[in-house]
Order: sequence, then C-alpha cells, then structure tokens
Amino acid sequence: MAKILLTTTSFQDTPGPHLERLAASGHEVVHERGPLSEARMLELAGSFDAFLCGDDAITRAVIEKSLPRLRIIAKYGIGLDKIDVAAATANKIAVTFTPGVNHTTVAEHAFGLLLTLAKELDFHIAETKAGRWSRHTGSELAGKTLGIVGLGRIGKEMAIRAAAFGMPCLGFDTFWDDAFARKKTHKVKRVRKLESLLAKSDIVTLHANLTDETRNLIDKKRLKKMSPSALLINCGRGELVDGIAVANALQKGTLGGYGADVLDIEPPPPDHPLLRAPRCVITPHIGSRTHESVQRQAGMALDNLLLFLDGKPPLAQANKF
Repeated sequence: MAKILLTTTSFQDTPGPHLERLAASGHEVVHERGPLSEARMLELAGSFDAFLCGDDAITRAVIEKSLPRLRIIAKYGIGLDKIDVAAATANKIAVTFTPGVNHTTVAEHAFGLLLTLAKELDFHIAETKAGRWSRHTGSELAGKTLGIVGLGRIGKEMAIRAAAFGMPCLGFDTFWDDAFARKKTHKVKRVRKLESLLAKSDIVTLHANLTDETRNLIDKKRLKKMSPSALLINCGRGELVDGIAVANALQKGTLGGYGADVLDIEPPPPDHPLLRAPRCVITPHIGSRTHESVQRQAGMALDNLLLFLDGKPPLAQANKF
C-alpha cells in the first residue's frame, strides 16, 4: 500500500467516479488544499510514495527531501512548470500528466472572458445587481482579428470558435501545424514575429507553455505594439505577462482590457495590481474546472498513478530514465 499526498482541489471537490476509485484503491490518502507553497511542500515531503498534485511548488528541494520514498508525481493537468522535472528525472521519479483532456473547456472559458470584455458584461451585471440601469456600448466580435499565441490544442480550439464568430485569425508558434492552419473552415494565417501579431490583432489570446523564453512574453515594450483598444486574454499562465506592466497600461488607457484565468501568484494577495486595474476581469483558475473536464483529467491522472503503482506503464509520462 502506498501513501499518497492529494492536493488538487478540483479533484477533491468535484463528485465523480474518480473519488470512488481512489477510495477503493486501498492506498492511504492524505488530503491537502493546494496549490501548496514550497514551504508547505517541504513540511510534508519525505513521508509519501506519490504526489497527486495540481499547481503545487514541487522544486528540487522538495524532491530531494522526498527521497528515497517518493516514486511518482502524478500531475492533474497539463502544465509542468511548477515541477522540477529535471530533478525528478535525475532521481528516477516518474512525472505523469494529462494531455488532451481540457482544451475544449479552456477555450470556452477564454471566449467567455473575451465576450465579457467586449460586451462589458462585468460592469452591466454589477450595475444591474446594484439597482442601477447603467449602460455602456460594447463591441461586436465579428470582423475583429484574433491573434493566437500558441497554436497547440487550446489555440486550435480558439481558432475553430473564432471562425464561428466571423473572426479572422493570426497565429504565432514555433511549432506550426500547417495542415490545421490551412483548413478553410478555420484558416489561420501564420505570423512569424510576435510583434507583428500584436500590432495586427484586435484581440490577443495567450496559449503558450511557460518556459524561460516565454516568461513575461507580454511586457511593457510589447504592450506598446498593441492598439490602445486591443483586448488581451490569458488562460495560459500568469507569468506569461508582466502583471505590473499590464496593470499600468490599463490604468493609462493604452490597453483596452485584460481577461485572465491565471495570475503569477495564486491565490493573489489583496494588493495585487491586477485586482484593482480597470477593464480587468480575473477568474480564479477555473478554466478547466467543469464537470466534464474534471472527469477526464481526474480519470487520466488517477489512471497514471494507479498503473505506475501497479508496476505498469502510465498513460502519459513526461520523463524517461
């Protein structure tokens, strides 16, 4: 029997067969409410055979303190930027993840943020609830150019939905799926320089992985390339943007709006600059938190974990050793 640290709140809070399967597995499960800081992970590390985690800080220090007992880090989700995969690999700890399970729901959420900003739904809902009948004039999406940064699974879903709204699409990505981009139903024109995409887009949506190269991808300098009326959507990682630069641009009116499901610090401190910025809509990292998506993610994360603990190959392992 293995001892498992379960931290992902979506897994714990959403009813479904994944909870029953984990309970029936016979393994000991310790519940925590993530995302956990490095300090908290260091307090817990050392007495677990497995982590079933979300966006907890699993650093080299956490991994080293977890030795020799830790055997697998099973990520509930796709992004591995919070896990030191190199340190795990060096210590022969498997890192598994769940690709292909949440692209539909994240794209839907990104479009929800886009529509909220374009129609100023947040303002109108708040005003109506307060007993006022205040009205601003919003904007149509039809005819607006959508710039997609990162044409992976989620970026492709954005292009498909944009076509239904009558929006031409530009795309920027190092790895380019030309067959997808050329389809007439959702044709995406490739732009080879990010600055060019920013300048030509009415709306920019970020779906890139977080790496050393993409951290602060949208900074003060690149924000100046965008139209003052442009909208910026981020359902990738909070660190893809310079939050202070975005907040300043919103305050100055040099950016039309910012919609994000992610922040550089989660949960954010009360004085986080983006929480006070005008024309800014922030949701608490729920882009993939739907009943359908949770079932897919939780099922695959649990499959990865239980298969590995049974000595079988997991469905999706991010490292080899």
